[in-house]
Amino acid sequence: MTLHLDDLVPATLRREWAADGTCPDLDLYALFRAHRLADPNRVAVVDEAGELVYANLDLRVRAAAAGLRHLGVCPGDVVGIQLPNGRDAVIADLAVAALGAVALPFPVGRGAAEAISLLGRSGARAAIVATEYRGLPHAHDLVSVAAQLPGLRTVIAAGTQEPPAGAVDWVDVLSTDGRTFVPARPDPDSAARILVSSGSEAEPKMVAYSHNALAGGRGNFMATLIADGTPPRCLFLVPLASAFGSNGTAVTLARHGGSLVLLDHFTPPGALAAISDHRPSHVLAVPTMIRRMLDQPRSGAMPPMTALVLGGAELDAATAAEASAVFGCPVVNLYGSADGVNCHSGLLPAADEPGPGVVVGLPDPRVTEIRIDSGTEEFGEIIARGPMTPMCYVGAPELNQRYRTAEGWVRTGDLGMIDEAGRLRLVGRLKQVVIRGGANVSLAEVENAVSTHPEVREVVCVGVPDPVMGERLAACVVSRPGSGIDLAGLRAHLTARGLDKVKHPEHLLVVGEFPLTPAGKPDRAALRAMLPQPQSA
Repeated sequence: MTLHLDDLVPATLRREWAADGTCPDLDLYALFRAHRLADPNRVAVVDEAGELVYANLDLRVRAAAAGLRHLGVCPGDVVGIQLPNGRDAVIADLAVAALGAVALPFPVGRGAAEAISLLGRSGARAAIVATEYRGLPHAHDLVSVAAQLPGLRTVIAAGTQEPPAGAVDWVDVLSTDGRTFVPARPDPDSAARILVSSGSEAEPKMVAYSHNALAGGRGNFMATLIADGTPPRCLFLVPLASAFGSNGTAVTLARHGGSLVLLDHFTPPGALAAISDHRPSHVLAVPTMIRRMLDQPRSGAMPPMTALVLGGAELDAATAAEASAVFGCPVVNLYGSADGVNCHSGLLPAADEPGPGVVVGLPDPRVTEIRIDSGTEEFGEIIARGPMTPMCYVGAPELNQRYRTAEGWVRTGDLGMIDEAGRLRLVGRLKQVVIRGGANVSLAEVENAVSTHPEVREVVCVGVPDPVMGERLAACVVSRPGSGIDLAGLRAHLTARGLDKVKHPEHLLVVGEFPLTPAGKPDRAALRAMLPQPQSA
């Protein structure tokens, strides 16, 4: 089944962005192939197996594409990809692009229920999954539930273990003769990848992106962080299969001809060793990872880098300053989402100016234009539309109705304003609130306030069901080494900062480190489950 996807951005705008050079107007494999021809011996991937240059990566991509074609994958088909960071994930991504098919990556570590949801709603015809990842038999689990996915024709198992019965071995796919393979030339404004985002919905959201939106819009975002035009060398601590990880194969390789440094899973010592050994220009991570790396013992100075690029949440000012000093580079706080919004603090030091909310940065129309819609005179809902705007939500027309306007603008559900300097200020997140006795409490506002406590290394706030108030607010914190924190002291600190008492946490949970989702973000659901007997006010 070929998935039908409507592009909710007017076609005239897409063509204007291609005509004026904002978007490259080429498909992802063609862009990658141009870099392979220009510099075949440039390193493309560094992983636990070593280095792989562009020429050798391309040979593997063409073999994989030919093998997938023999298995019946056609242009427009959706192919699920559940692989850890490494060369196989990159090969699979580029091979799907070379076929004119649509990649649907989702991180390892998630269970069969999520795979059924994603593959079923997208109508995926094939899936390339890890045979085993850190004790989880992904391929076996998917084969065992394949009967629930009538559209799924083929499960391909990748890894060193024997593939389960009913699955095709990835090694056999890679062994196909790719010399006669002729790549497809899909419309650059057609779907190339489906990004998966948990968001606030009951099931993970799937968002369709075109070749131009990835290489053009998202590629332009990355271009603003490349100081001297040299192809970037990016250490991805986030999964390539996450929405943030879409800046890997499509952007770092295909658009900018750079190199990917990949670890199959994150550990603080492993990440620090990768920086020392492989000397990346950029590290892409979420704030929790940076905080955990800062708590590790280090010997000597870190090698020079261009930037730490952080997504998923904002790194508080004190920790950002510490990280900048330790790693010797700017910390770029990225405001963005799979839904199609992007703005960041840039490579220059952020101005610490008083005013409402948090200064995000100056919106870039070559990435996405940002406006404020239907609010008060000061602030309202942030909406975005531009070259990186996705086509639509997949298999969820109700989300298109809720989050997209008739002109293709994306409703973020966040509150913000554009200040006199033209910068976006983030005031609050509409979708992350606790309703306590009828009062809406922004989790982001409370988290920002709690993060200023000198003994707090990291904070996540969650709502706790309450029979009287509806919800009460809980602060989950990781304290700094050698320090401690109690609820009374935290509330006293928040009072001194002037935070309204209705916004003070009523529960406190102190943990050594946060549980993480497979995408590397703090797992709010897991933290909420740890709160049956918190310290109470």
